[in-house]
Amino acid sequence: MNDPVGEVTISGYLETLTWLRPRAFLLENVAGMAFKVHSETIEHIVETAEALGYKCQMKVLNAADYGVPQTRQRFFLVGTLDAEFSWPSASHRDPSRADSSLPPWATSGSAISDLDTEENADDAGHVAGGKHRDLLKQIPPGDNYLFFTAKRGHPNPQFEWRKRYWSFLLKLSPDMPSWTIQARRSNNMGPLHWKNRILRIEEVKRLQTFPDDWYLDGKLEQQWRQVGNAVPPQLARALGRELSSTLALQVGKPKAA
Repeated sequence: MNDPVGEVTISGYLETLTWLRPRAFLLENVAGMAFKVHSETIEHIVETAEALGYKCQMKVLNAADYGVPQTRQRFFLVGTLDAEFSWPSASHRDPSRADSSLPPWATSGSAISDLDTEENADDAGHVAGGKHRDLLKQIPPGDNYLFFTAKRGHPNPQFEWRKRYWSFLLKLSPDMPSWTIQARRSNNMGPLHWKNRILRIEEVKRLQTFPDDWYLDGKLEQQWRQVGNAVPPQLARALGRELSSTLALQVGKPKAA
């Protein structure tokens, strides 16, 4: 493991698992944890857990499949001592799929449009785009800086193809789910509102499915980081219910030796 901070975090997690030996555990990280580059770390976690008697399963889940208005993919690893864990069934589908009776993914517009009222029209401090603000206004909702590239056929290209982060000048569409909410607030790294401004913290909470009255401590940037780093509560609820059902099957059973 080449990440000292990550190594300390994982080691601490596994030490706690060894000390407490709960009937089940759930570990979450970015989707990239499923990539080959992290296989050694995952193997270490699974081998340690299995030596303690856990049955382990891992999967990358898309929060949009569980009603979250955001295509946020995250890696989950679940371990249980006795009963077999089953991953929660999706409640929503990619709208491009016609082979399912599930409702389509929830959209950004359905989640936050009602917050964009005249009472909240003062966007002082929410200016987006920085020196590229005029360009941002020309980008269609649901697009990013690639709109201004020769490869996309723009008559006056401003950027080279894929020379910036995907989220650069990335603008939400009210008809699509949000892209992953980042942990850092930025004036040119999206997703940005389709009205060419930085999202408000109330909107970020909605896109993560936090309740409107959920209290966040600290300055705006600290609040944003808390929400951006979190598992969307609606996805967490789906996982929690399945884990609760698994634990209910273990009631009265002794821990594995």
